[in-house]
Order: sequence, then structure tokens, then C-alpha cells
Amino acid sequence: MPEHDPDLTPAPEDQPLSSRPVGHDGIRIDIAERRAWHISGILFLVLALLAILGGCALTVMGFSRESLGQVVLGILLVVAALVMTTGLRIVNPGEAAVVQFLGHYLGTVRTTGLNLTAPLTTGRKVSVKAVNFEVEPMKVNDSNGNPIEIGAIVVYQVADTAKAAFAVEDHDDFVRKQAESALRHVAMSHPYDDHSLGLGSEPHTPVITLRESTDEVSAELAHEVAERVAVSGVEIIEVRLAHLAYAQEIASAMLRRQQANAVLSARQVIVQGATEMAKQAVRELDAQSDLELDPERKAAMITNLLVVLCSEQNTQPVLNTGSLY
Repeated sequence: MPEHDPDLTPAPEDQPLSSRPVGHDGIRIDIAERRAWHISGILFLVLALLAILGGCALTVMGFSRESLGQVVLGILLVVAALVMTTGLRIVNPGEAAVVQFLGHYLGTVRTTGLNLTAPLTTGRKVSVKAVNFEVEPMKVNDSNGNPIEIGAIVVYQVADTAKAAFAVEDHDDFVRKQAESALRHVAMSHPYDDHSLGLGSEPHTPVITLRESTDEVSAELAHEVAERVAVSGVEIIEVRLAHLAYAQEIASAMLRRQQANAVLSARQVIVQGATEMAKQAVRELDAQSDLELDPERKAAMITNLLVVLCSEQNTQPVLNTGSLY
């Protein structure tokens, strides 16, 4: 019989729920993985086969000699060998065997190959391979209320086989549902884009956006998914955004806004460059020419330069053949 395990002892009925061990969202956790007793089963399998053959031989000889002792010994030898073979477990690479005895968790066998554990036990295989799946793109509202479509790729691995087997009904389905919920929550916590960018506003504190801060959002999403699935014994390896776009009903309007911001930013660069070129031209004329221009003529020349430099179309020059004044 297995030794008394305090982790598997049910909490007393009079113990308040607040003092019981709980996981994320109040889910109770009262089990953890431990190593089950096991040895290599190859040698024992050979011995068990020999014992069965020897027991059958003793039984036949006992009947032929009418020896009750030999018959009973042969039967007991065969039954003992068969009972011990119930503890044989084959563990494939990338799997672990969760061993139970009459409903009690004895431990986990992670050694690959043929192993012998306690007899009359049952084994449940749990995959410990890395698993990845895609959270299909879903429609949610970002923190600004804009409808967006967002999806993600989640990579995880079972770290605690006991929790994966007993703490939740189906750890694969549990991880998928919790990842979808976490993705929805993170998407609603941040804006898709910073609307103040490109509008000539004063510098402000950088905003974490879904489009520009992909690494930060992925790290936050991985942390939240890990917290939600900790009760199932699953370790989150990586979470990455796989799809991000505005919803179809506002995609065209947001595209026009982004185009307007791009045009405005380009215009700002053009105006700044044209202004510096006009100032430089005036300074060069004042420094290297005997021609003196009054403020009105300088203003007119700067205006003409700005029109030429900032215009999107080719300008038509006008030659003044008359007097300067």
C-alpha cells in the first residue's frame, strides 16, 4: 500500500476555502508530480516467463503423480508471475506513465523502455512533448473600442504530469480555452495603434500598442497564459501573435487614416527641409553677393523658394526683365 501523502489528503470539511491551496481563479490544487518506484522490466519479464513455464510444468507433473502439493505450488507460481506482470509499463520517448493503485496516485515513471512498477497498478500515459497550436483569429475590441482581428501561436509542454492528469479534465482543451481567454484580455488592454503619432503633437509617454510593440505584447500574453494554465501542470514555452488586423468593417477607414498620417509626416519633413534651404540661400546671398535685398524682397524670395520646393508639381518659372525696383 502507498505511504500516506499529505498532498493527497482531502482538506477537512470545516477548513475554510480561503486557507486551502488554490491556483489561478480559485481552482484547488492538491497534487504534485513525484517519482514512482520502478526498475528495469526486461530481466523480470524473462524471469516471469520462466516462472510461468515452471509453474505449468509443476502442475502437469503434480496431476500425473497425483501430488497435490506440486499442483498447488505450480498454480501459485503461475498466479504470482501473472500478478507481478501487471506492474510492467512500456514508456515511449516523449511520454510519461502516471501510476495509480486503487485510485491512489503512486508517482510518475519517465524512464523510457520497459519498466516494472508495483503490481496491480494501472498506468496512464501523458505526453511530455512540446505542443504548438494556433488560436484562430477572433474579433475583439481594443482599448480604444476599435474592432480588430487577432490570433496567436502557443507552444507549451507538460511539466507536471500529476496535475495534467488529475487537476483538469483535459489539459489540452484546458490550455486552448485559457489561451483564447488570455489573448482576448490582452487585446482589450492595449490600443491597436497610437493615434497621436504623426499628428504633430508634443512628445508624450510611449504607449504599448498591438501593432508596434509586438515583443512586449507577446511577453505579456505568455505571462498571462502561464498564470492561467499553471493549475494544469503545463509550462508555456512561447506565445507569439500570428494575425493582427483591423476588422473588415473599419479596415478601409483606418487605412485612409494611416495614409493621411503618412502624408502628413512626409509633408513635415519636406517643409522643414525647404525652410532650411531657403534660409541657407538668403545667408549665402548676404555673405557672397554685393546685392542687398530689403526685407520685403527677401520675404518674396523665400516664399518663391518654398513654393518651388514644397510643390508636388513642376513649377513654371517667371522671368522678370524689368528693373529690380
